[in-house]
Amino acid sequence: MLTPGDLAPDFSLARLDGTDWRLDEEVVGGPLLLAFIETDCPTCRLAIPYLKRLAEALGANRHRVVVVSQDGDADTRELVDTYDVGFPVLLDVDLETSRTYDPPSVPALFLVGQGGQVEFSGVGFHKEDLNSVAERMLSGLGLPVRTVADLDDGAPLMKPGCTSRHLELVGSLEAGVSPEPIDLLPERAPRASRLELPKDEDPYEYCMNAGFSPFLPVVPPTAERVDAFLAAISHEPDRVVGLVPPCYGPATIEKIAANAVMAGCKPEYMEVLIPVIRAACDERFNLHGVQATTHAATPLIMLSGPAATRLGFASGAGAFGNVARANSSVGRALQLMMANLGGALPGGIDMSALGNPGRFSYCVAENHAESPWEPLHVELGFGPEESTVTLFAAGGLTEVSEHNARTGAGVLRTIAATLSMVWSWRRCGRVDAVVVLCPEHVATLNADRFSKSDVRDFLFDNTGVPLRAFDHDGTEGTQLRETYEEIVIDDEPHYRKFSDPSQIKIIVVGGTAGKFSAVVGGWLTGAEGSQTVTYPVKW
Repeated sequence: MLTPGDLAPDFSLARLDGTDWRLDEEVVGGPLLLAFIETDCPTCRLAIPYLKRLAEALGANRHRVVVVSQDGDADTRELVDTYDVGFPVLLDVDLETSRTYDPPSVPALFLVGQGGQVEFSGVGFHKEDLNSVAERMLSGLGLPVRTVADLDDGAPLMKPGCTSRHLELVGSLEAGVSPEPIDLLPERAPRASRLELPKDEDPYEYCMNAGFSPFLPVVPPTAERVDAFLAAISHEPDRVVGLVPPCYGPATIEKIAANAVMAGCKPEYMEVLIPVIRAACDERFNLHGVQATTHAATPLIMLSGPAATRLGFASGAGAFGNVARANSSVGRALQLMMANLGGALPGGIDMSALGNPGRFSYCVAENHAESPWEPLHVELGFGPEESTVTLFAAGGLTEVSEHNARTGAGVLRTIAATLSMVWSWRRCGRVDAVVVLCPEHVATLNADRFSKSDVRDFLFDNTGVPLRAFDHDGTEGTQLRETYEEIVIDDEPHYRKFSDPSQIKIIVVGGTAGKFSAVVGGWLTGAEGSQTVTYPVKW
């Protein structure tokens, strides 16, 4: 992909009206923004209104915002008509220009300035990038600077895009023909496909070879098994619960049931799976980013409330392991749907450098019986009789051994030391974590009269990175130290690890023997990354 400082290659493409457009002619006289898009990419469609605002701010120079469509005339014209686009739209039907500029994904922005040099390039939807580009273009043309992307307008601050058309493995796709644009708010979707296997075909091997499961055998989702699940559910089979990113496959009731069958669920687990899918498809959670990042993040399901006991979810000894069918199968069902409906497979869209064993299953319930504090769902404003599922974009689980401390503060100082390492030691501010407290540590804390909010505040105030750690310039986090808050911990200056106490989530899980708690670090937190999302367990 072209980067700032590169010379933007000249090219000529046809406009929608058939006339020719040439870069070296149009870039004369001021900056020009090229936006590569696909008509069926939801993120591209999210970006179009913001490009329109920039064009409107440019006034007579609105022609300096240029969209390069990687699709054909009919699909591009539909997009232009839908959004009432009034700036140049070019057709890169043979994708030659896309290959030259080589964006890995779309939308892709290239700001071309003086002398035809690239001054900015970026992919995906980023409000800060859009505002920065707008400022450069408007000031460069002597126009009043305006904000084109309001940070609080209800749209996410950032959203990853789709693979650029020139990189898609679609050799059979005819030039100029693109998939149908995605309806982001469907109520119904086509029924699941039904296949009939030859009598001598092993259904287990068929499911493995067909890619229904990433590398583990599954229960064959026969029509009889899926119909048994549907018979226990009041919803229509074609009802859409959500669209699973990054490919936005519709998670209908029937397809959720089919994946639940493959994962080994019982029909009654659908009560939990439906809100789990709602949470996973919530744009605040940003499953698109979680599925595509090189980080090891994957959804951790935290079940809180009486439904956990009623449905047989484990919350005591071994709760994060292979201790209960409910935990294992519900966690795996979500992972299957992330692959089968979301389309993210390792080495493809899923670019995780190391992976995560939680991508087989990552589901746990709170141990309410061993906790003196209000459970997570009550803390979040739900009634004691209600139940919730909470999704957290989680890395691996780091165990914290503290068998010697006899005070609550002693226990928490050991946990704080582990929390200081979340993401990377010198990275502060935009981090979050789940602290998993075992019952024995909770008993020590309760004896010292620590409430859950006291625990959170103590960890917030006592988790930091000493300033001496930043003597090693060029390591991750040192470039951001000007943005960190300086505090004193144990008479030594530190940078505060978390920017707000809410970035520390607390749950009580585990058996009553063994003083092992744990820290689960998160992915990029906040509106530009993944926000923790909670949904009630109800039909």
